[in-house]
Amino acid sequence: MPFCWTYCWKEKSRAVLGLVGLACLMASAPGTRANDNFDPATHPEVREMVASLAQQDGLPAEKLEAAMREARFRPQVLDAMSHAAERRLRWDQYRDIFIQPERVRQGVAFLEAHRDALERAQQRYGVPPEVVVAILGVETQYGQHKGSHRVLDSLSTLAFHHPERGQFFRGELMAFLQITLGQGVDPASQYGSYAGAMGYPQFIPTSYQAYAVDFDDDGLRDLWNNPVDAIGSIANYFSEHGWQRGQAVLVEASGPDVQPPSIVFNQTVPPDTSLAALAAAGIEPTAGQLAAEDKVLPIALDYADGHVRYVLGLRNFYVITRYNHSHLYAMAVATLAQAIQTASEEDAL
Repeated sequence: MPFCWTYCWKEKSRAVLGLVGLACLMASAPGTRANDNFDPATHPEVREMVASLAQQDGLPAEKLEAAMREARFRPQVLDAMSHAAERRLRWDQYRDIFIQPERVRQGVAFLEAHRDALERAQQRYGVPPEVVVAILGVETQYGQHKGSHRVLDSLSTLAFHHPERGQFFRGELMAFLQITLGQGVDPASQYGSYAGAMGYPQFIPTSYQAYAVDFDDDGLRDLWNNPVDAIGSIANYFSEHGWQRGQAVLVEASGPDVQPPSIVFNQTVPPDTSLAALAAAGIEPTAGQLAAEDKVLPIALDYADGHVRYVLGLRNFYVITRYNHSHLYAMAVATLAQAIQTASEEDAL
């Protein structure tokens, strides 16, 4: 997955970690020191990784060593990993971050500026332009906010100091070094999210390797600087994860004031709940055309006044959650996409 961490919100809204909390965090990370860096000469695990990349991928050992000597330990990255907005906000709070008139207006402008590439992506991969644009709008506000963390620092910190997912991030660090050194890019020059997501679409390195495409045929897959490659790559990602051409993302539904306990809501798994089970719990679709045998993802969205909005996610809703494993994220993308499409159609009148 791209490991899309919705940078714009999380970078701007997180409180600064206090001195006491910072000290505790640093003390809890194995082998962590205030000036802990990643010189292969003093870190056996880093030295082992460098040797593996040099042997298996043929990357120059001296360039790998030089890159890792540039990497710096960033304890704030470890803190950021535990404060994802999707885990602590109501839907109305999360929605208001991304569904704003200015973001919609910019989305329409981006759609018009890149209409040819977006229509070509839809023809090839089946993903509507407004969905691709909405991903870019949520992730980086159409490339305006690609991240303020050096990717090399973030991934090195997570690779060698995350208490649970170090092995995963070590793979991301290795992929990042393969991408940058393979393209003649200085690894220390690239910035992204605290989790190492990069470029217009905020792909993590392994997703960059697996799904990035050269969509303008210039011989380079460039997600850092090329919006056309980003458009094709997002559409390719969705296609590879099972996007259904011409199908809806969700349908609205009605239901009881209190969520029925017989239904499991807000899961990001393949649609597995029958309409019959929902009907027995008092939940009925109010729009769309669903067959009796269709399976859906029941979504219950909470608001400050206590009321609940019910939505039935379809297969394409699930595909959006492969980009970010959050029902709130998928709802934000779907809502922004609809707003961009509506505004674009109104502008065309």
